[in-house]
Amino acid sequence: MSRIKLGLSMRYLGYHIAAWRHPDFDPGSLSRFEAYRDIAQKAEAEKLDMIFFADGLAVRSEDKPAGSLSHDMRNAELEPITLLSAIAAVTSRIGLVATASTTYNEPYHVARKYASLDHISGGRAGWNVVTSWSEQEALNFSRISNLPKDERYDRALEFVEVVRGLWDSFEEDAFTHDKTSGQFYDPDKRHVLDHKGKFFQVRGPLTSARPPQGHPLIVQAGASDQGRNIAAQYADVVYTVSHSVEEAREFYADLKARAAHFGRRDNAPLIMPALAFYVGETTAQAHAKLDELQRLIDPLAGLALLYTYVGDLSAYDIDKPIPEEHFANGISIGSSLIKRARDEGLTIRQLYELIGAGYTVRYVVGTAEEIVDDMQLWVESGAADGFNLCPPILPHSLDDLSAFILPELRRRGLFRTEYEGRTLRENLGLTSPLPSGA
Repeated sequence: MSRIKLGLSMRYLGYHIAAWRHPDFDPGSLSRFEAYRDIAQKAEAEKLDMIFFADGLAVRSEDKPAGSLSHDMRNAELEPITLLSAIAAVTSRIGLVATASTTYNEPYHVARKYASLDHISGGRAGWNVVTSWSEQEALNFSRISNLPKDERYDRALEFVEVVRGLWDSFEEDAFTHDKTSGQFYDPDKRHVLDHKGKFFQVRGPLTSARPPQGHPLIVQAGASDQGRNIAAQYADVVYTVSHSVEEAREFYADLKARAAHFGRRDNAPLIMPALAFYVGETTAQAHAKLDELQRLIDPLAGLALLYTYVGDLSAYDIDKPIPEEHFANGISIGSSLIKRARDEGLTIRQLYELIGAGYTVRYVVGTAEEIVDDMQLWVESGAADGFNLCPPILPHSLDDLSAFILPELRRRGLFRTEYEGRTLRENLGLTSPLPSGA
């Protein structure tokens, strides 16, 4: 079978909500470059395909339930492009992927920044394309509400098209640097985009030579119909969240079929579902690692997690199920989360522990053999090309990955021992796109 692709998501240095409260975790490291540098270098030493920084343009600003706001760790981040540019200087092979919103950026800015990162890194940059949906973000950009969903996605599609066009501003051999004639570049190999569309008017060209990869990698994470169409046309990698292999197979087949309709090559886009893991020498040891973090979840932080799904539960006993009368207030009982809570009789505490451990990204608990069995099943059954690993706590989870999971993957011949090339596209087995009109 094909080699499994693996990326490491590094936002907040851990996906478990209580990671920062672990006795061995230094919360101050969230703002220190050295922490990210060391993890990136370890990930590269293990030959992972890429590191990834999700990003948002606001902190949570609603104190719901009351008193929970000051318990939220999601307010101490470094800007990801700046951070990855620094990491590029101290690594040489691992891919560098970061989010930039199409809602609160302009195409020229994004095209220039990622082209620069691609040059700085020698061809290892990737752009995770997202649309912004939260009102908190809107309030930071001179708006009182966000754009309607359909408009956000229409803007995103045009945004991606403009960025790709700007990356084609100069042909690969345009810069002649002929000191004798005085010609710096061949004017016939410079292309002015002159885009005029519904949302953007962008003349170009970009103030950058053609990026080493042709185009930096495009990553996309939207699961809506509009998001899937953008991914099918333009994405090289798709991050997704699926909680069952059956759900993942359906998504995989749909997206690959859409991509084929657009004439895509190289099995692109590669589909990499999110996966958190708790691993030990025994299954009991793995569960002990999870349980240790679960005990550290502050109840207010847990209730804040649940607020989005079921509203304010702070008036109830957290060691009992959500009272039936709560649903009489118009709270939806149709979500899969609430259905699971009712079917399994989960208490409020158990419900927020479920989310805190990685409900939104699927998590597995067990020995290396058990976890790799799960990963292999997903890839062999057409549910994934690899995984966007979402470690519960860094660098601890990366150490566990190195000690347990990667040796088992390599023993089965499922993961590399050396990088295949120098660029991210080469290591993922993806070709560089041809320039526009070629």
